[in-house]
Amino acid sequence: MTASDAKSAAVTAPTVEKAKKPVDLFQKCWSFTRADEIKAAGFYPYFRPIEENEGPIVTIEGRKVIMAGSNNYHGLTADRRVKEAAMKAVEKYGTGCSGSRYLTGTLDLHVELEARIAKFFGREACLLFSTGYQTAQGIIPTLVQKGEYVLSDKDNHACIVAGNLMAKGAFAEFVRYKHNEMDDLERVISKLPLEAGKLIVSDGVFSTTGTIVDLPNLVRVARKYNARILIDDAHATGVIGKGGRGTASHFGLEKEVDMTMGTFSKTFSSLGGFFVGDTAVINYVKHHAPALIFSASPTPPSVAAALAALDIMEAEPERMDRLIRNADKMRKGFKALGFRVLDSQTAIVPVIIGDDTPTFVFWRELYDAGVFVNAFVSPGVPPGMAMLRTSYMATHEEQHLDKILETFASIGKKLRII
Repeated sequence: MTASDAKSAAVTAPTVEKAKKPVDLFQKCWSFTRADEIKAAGFYPYFRPIEENEGPIVTIEGRKVIMAGSNNYHGLTADRRVKEAAMKAVEKYGTGCSGSRYLTGTLDLHVELEARIAKFFGREACLLFSTGYQTAQGIIPTLVQKGEYVLSDKDNHACIVAGNLMAKGAFAEFVRYKHNEMDDLERVISKLPLEAGKLIVSDGVFSTTGTIVDLPNLVRVARKYNARILIDDAHATGVIGKGGRGTASHFGLEKEVDMTMGTFSKTFSSLGGFFVGDTAVINYVKHHAPALIFSASPTPPSVAAALAALDIMEAEPERMDRLIRNADKMRKGFKALGFRVLDSQTAIVPVIIGDDTPTFVFWRELYDAGVFVNAFVSPGVPPGMAMLRTSYMATHEEQHLDKILETFASIGKKLRII
């Protein structure tokens, strides 16, 4: 063999790959140290067990703390009437249903709550799900199928994202548009086939910032491009709209929003999700959604608690007035102190700290001083937008709110945030 032949053979010979070292499935778990590092530093703000819940005051680690981070907007989780309704339901029906709604898990309580929620929102029908998170996964991939499109705000809640990805897994198309920017929504949707089925889905009140969707312009785009609308009113029900009827009511666009979903874990002080719309749409989802058909139904005490909370919300509309008055006081108070606060008209009042580490330090100082809030850091928020998300209840009293402001002021000066 000549030197030329040898060189040619070397070029054409198959390459022998080095054996790849196997990777253990749990390697990612062993490599995850961020939580342990924050715990070691003493700033870990998550999974703190509440030992007793009295509404605006809770007991954590044996001491009383002002709760300024709960979604218990009307303060009903500790309301005697709600607790009694739950206990009576356990006495009558037991602790669970032991079956799906499709088979043995439907109670007359479920039917009653569906009728009441449909009437409350002025819609033809309602369908209950076992959790709010599960509701989006029951609706979106069931309605949006192969050759159809779901368009989603980039800041939508994780439950919507999960539903979108499930639809994409079933060969639907998933497209995102810039947060609450309807010009970008129109730019994106204008490129899609006009004849294709399309669903625009958005939070009504965005859970991180408390801001409200630009629904009038979203409706305009939807009607122009033959799209249906689904609004998630998890943080809007009981907070905005006539009598707490949510985002569509807030804008006077009840007839323009095709579907609304929500949860019982916030204003309704319980657990579960709901979906309201036209009877034909509800009936289709009821008979085609795996999230409903293959999931155990909402428990009797959770349904009874939600019914009792709805009774109170309808009978005592002043609760919503107190809630918004409390939140507005805190927005103005934080701004007056020099904090950067995101504007909204809802119960969520985020205070921007900036970077992750000072946010954790600020959280710990607040907690030690007897105030509990939620620390939101990256990747849950964009870089530089780490925040202490505060949220309020109708049952917060003036002394609670004043104490929160005084504590924020003291720590903000100490840490040179203000």
